[in-house]
Amino acid sequence: MVLTDTHTHFYYETDAAKQAEMLQRCLDNQISRLFLPNVDATSVGLMFNLVDRWPENFFPMLGIHPCDVKENWEAELAQIKALGVGRKIYAIGEIGIDLYWDKTFLPQQLQAFEQQINWAKELNLPIVIHCRDAFDETYEVLQRLNDDKLRGIFHCFSGTVEQAQQIIDLGFYLGIGGVVTYKNAGLDKVVQQIDLKHLVLETDSPYLTPVPFRGKPNESSYLRYVAEKIADLHQVDVAEVARVTTENSKSIFAI
Repeated sequence: MVLTDTHTHFYYETDAAKQAEMLQRCLDNQISRLFLPNVDATSVGLMFNLVDRWPENFFPMLGIHPCDVKENWEAELAQIKALGVGRKIYAIGEIGIDLYWDKTFLPQQLQAFEQQINWAKELNLPIVIHCRDAFDETYEVLQRLNDDKLRGIFHCFSGTVEQAQQIIDLGFYLGIGGVVTYKNAGLDKVVQQIDLKHLVLETDSPYLTPVPFRGKPNESSYLRYVAEKIADLHQVDVAEVARVTTENSKSIFAI
């Protein structure tokens, strides 16, 4: 059985010994493929350090997180691109729109999102989308730029069945993490109605820790609890969830 964490900020832990311990806990739980989104220029080096140490397990993405989009976002993105020269990357992400914390830079977020989508198309790579309190704005951009090159993952999906279908109809996968284990979130009822062929697993570590560790820092080894919850919702065994979602991750990331 192979489980794939399609979205983890594993590099936020910078102690090398603790990183090794965290990875071993992942491997002990059959989680051997971990995809890393950077968030800004400063996180790129931390991310590539993990990739260089464990190239069989870590796979990098590049992009600028919408919460890091400010007046100087073009210079920040240029720096991120420069840091990725000569490196193999597997997606552009995480990118998108976040209106939860601050709406001040919405115009810049929209510009950065569109530019990075076009960058992904140029490189023939998928995108990994961050969307918080901004479904309509995000969906409008995706609809407008939709073509046979646009594909990816809608990270940390927590919307309705109708929204899920809109995303699926665009050819995207839904990234499902710890929120599916929360009793009152309602995501469990949505996921129950979505075929496994449209889902990938993620932790968004160190955020969104699943039950039974909610309230503590998340880590990628806890992906097993997400997989177990989805297996329960779909009345299949965990190995089947692992098989389908890992195949989905291979399809989207081409590895």
